[in-house]
Amino acid sequence: MPAPCHDDVERVAESVLYEGYLLWPYRRSALKNRQRWTFGGVYPERFADGTDRAAIETQCLVETDGAARIDVTVRFLQVVERRVARVAGERLAFVDEIVVGDERHLAWDEAVERTVHASVADGETAETPIVVDGDTATEWVAHGTGAIVRSWRSLRGTVDVEAEPLRQGISRVAVRIANTTTSDAASRDAALRETLVSTHAILRVAGGAFVSLMDPPPSLAADAAACRNVGLWPVLAGREGDRHAMLASPVILYDWPRIAPESPGDLFDATEIDQLLVLSVLALTEDEQREMRASDPRAGAILDRCARLTDAERARLHGAIRSFRALGDP
Repeated sequence: MPAPCHDDVERVAESVLYEGYLLWPYRRSALKNRQRWTFGGVYPERFADGTDRAAIETQCLVETDGAARIDVTVRFLQVVERRVARVAGERLAFVDEIVVGDERHLAWDEAVERTVHASVADGETAETPIVVDGDTATEWVAHGTGAIVRSWRSLRGTVDVEAEPLRQGISRVAVRIANTTTSDAASRDAALRETLVSTHAILRVAGGAFVSLMDPPPSLAADAAACRNVGLWPVLAGREGDRHAMLASPVILYDWPRIAPESPGDLFDATEIDQLLVLSVLALTEDEQREMRASDPRAGAILDRCARLTDAERARLHGAIRSFRALGDP
C-alpha cells in the first residue's frame, strides 16, 4: 500500500500519482477500467510517437543568492502483472480467479511505487540512473491451496537535473526524465509494463524561492514564458504563500493545490465529489463489493474506509463554503 504522506506537498503528489488508477465502481469488470495507466506515461523509445513520449521535461525559475540547493524527487508507478493459480501437486495451475469460501482473488494488473532522488547546487548538473530489475514474488492464499504471483519487468532510465544561472539572483531549474529501457514488447499495451506511469517530480529548494509560472512578477514574465515544459506542469506546492516547493505534474493544477480537509482519503478521482463516490461505494451489492475487493488491494482499502465512516464524517462531505483569493489580489 502507498506510504503515508508527510506534508501538504506529498498529499497532493500522492493524489496525482494514483489519479485514474482505478475508477468507480472499482471493479475489474467495469468498462471504464479496461483502459488504465492513462496519465504521465514515459514509454520505451520504440513506442514513442509524439503523444506517448520517451522523455518528459519540466523547467521553472528559482530566486537565489547563488548558494541554493535543489532536491528533486521523481516518482512513478510501475505496472505489475498479477496472476492467480491453484496448487496442483507440485506445480501451479494458472487460472482467472480463485474462490475459497469468502476469499476471492482475480488475475489483473497492480502497480508498485518507484522513487528516484537527485540533488544539485546552483550552477551544477547531475544525472541519476533509474534502475529497476525484473523479478517475481509469490504470495500463498486460500489456506495454501492457491497463490498470487506478481511479476514486473526491468526498467532503465535517467533523471537529469540542471540549475542554470540566468543572471544575478535568478536560475532556471530543468528536470528531464527519460525511459531508456530496451523493449521487446510486441505492442503498446505490452509496453505498459516497461513504462514509467503517472510520472511526476517534487522540487524543493534551500537557500532560494521558486517563482510561479502561472503568475510571475512582471520582471520575470519573459523568463517564465521561456521555460520549457513537456508532459509536466510545475506549480507552487505546500502551504499557500510558501515558495520552497514545486510540484511538476502530468495533471495541470493551480499554485498551492490542496486536498479538501473533509476528504476521508484518496478515491483515485480527485475531480469527483467525495460524497457521491462514498455513497456509491456503500450502495454496491454484496457481490459487487466482493468483486471490488478481489479486483485490487487498494480497492479493498477504499471499501473498508468507506464502511468505517461515521455519520458525522459522512455529514462533513455534504458541503462546505470557502473564500479563495483571486490571482493578483493582495
